[in-house]
Amino acid sequence: MLSRIARPSTARIIGRTFSEAAAADSGNLVINFNLPHETIYDGKEVAQVIVPGVAGEYGVTAGHSAIVSQMKAGVLQIIHTDSPEPEKYFVPGGFALSHENSVTDITCPEAVKLDDIDSAAVTSNFNEAKRVYDGSEEGSEAKALAQIDMDVNRAMAQALGVTIA
Repeated sequence: MLSRIARPSTARIIGRTFSEAAAADSGNLVINFNLPHETIYDGKEVAQVIVPGVAGEYGVTAGHSAIVSQMKAGVLQIIHTDSPEPEKYFVPGGFALSHENSVTDITCPEAVKLDDIDSAAVTSNFNEAKRVYDGSEEGSEAKALAQIDMDVNRAMAQALGVTIA
């Protein structure tokens, strides 16, 4: 679904790693950020990650207690050690696993840099999903899928600061 609103990525695909590398002695957090078709970061040292958890947004830094969290549709922020400006990705959900060794694994079905999202496409996709939702039979699969599309597009619009109906 995100592929309909994002410009193509030039990121290269590399093998996945899950919490195999211990955090560096620098005191930074190490992240592994994986999608089914792409690895965004593999053993990358960062200052902090802000996760859109279903129970609320939270930050992870080096030394964070172990936690497994389901993510909701929202903005995943990665704060690099050399820049105070966070790198922002829209994610439709997924899981974040923080380990006691200052490694956090993030897995999502999709992720798109916030700057790559076309706000006009988000609005258009929301309106189309709403049309399908309104015209579908109660309890139908079509109505449920349209509801999911509306929820994800609403979350993207909110992340972009775009108002939709």
